[in-house]
Amino acid sequence: MRTATYFFIFLNLSLALFEEPAVYPLPFLATSVLEVLCLLVFLGRLTHFAKVTLHNVFWKDTKNICIMVAILLSLTDLAIYGVLRLYNVRSIRWSRIVRPIFLINFAESRQIRRAFRSIRNTLPEITYVFLLFMFSLLMFSLMALKLFGERNLQTAEGLPYFRNYLEIVFDLYVLVTTANSPDVMMPAFDFSSWYALFFIAFVIVNTYIFMSLFLAVVYNNYKKHLKVMPEGACD
Repeated sequence: MRTATYFFIFLNLSLALFEEPAVYPLPFLATSVLEVLCLLVFLGRLTHFAKVTLHNVFWKDTKNICIMVAILLSLTDLAIYGVLRLYNVRSIRWSRIVRPIFLINFAESRQIRRAFRSIRNTLPEITYVFLLFMFSLLMFSLMALKLFGERNLQTAEGLPYFRNYLEIVFDLYVLVTTANSPDVMMPAFDFSSWYALFFIAFVIVNTYIFMSLFLAVVYNNYKKHLKVMPEGACD
């Protein structure tokens, strides 16, 4: 039953690859039949679990409640989407976001649930580092606006360069990953090679210092929560 549960969870999650919009779309009838089949298997698995579990224990377990709510939401969304489709009304399958609930909350997924809870407990403790990083990003973006915004510089495509604050924040955020390096700095560098110092300082502070600090905080806190979590905490 564990293998069957994992198979249908994988099948349910894979439907997003074939549902509209998708690269390899399948007919709505085919994907809907497969989804209903998966939901029936999940409901049968939950019913079987209820038969071998004490009544009060079963209903006190939030995992079972989450699975039942996810099944109900998925069926409701599928029915609404199907009716709207008959009347040629465009809609969105909003219930897709609840599909990972099945992966986390079934009893067979104890290790996944343990890792998920460790990540959840780690998030509040990395908030301070994230806020410091965002503060640094916003300050560098403000400096970039003052340095380059009044120079009437243009990109290679002829677009205004660093004149909109929100666009600067986004460009510098991408620069943290070095995905747009060195293209993002070339208009300023062509105007004056001294402006390269600004981007060098930005990369050192945000890419090498903050990202390393962020990774260290995430790793240490995740490892700490993973060690201190009791064995039965994820059941």
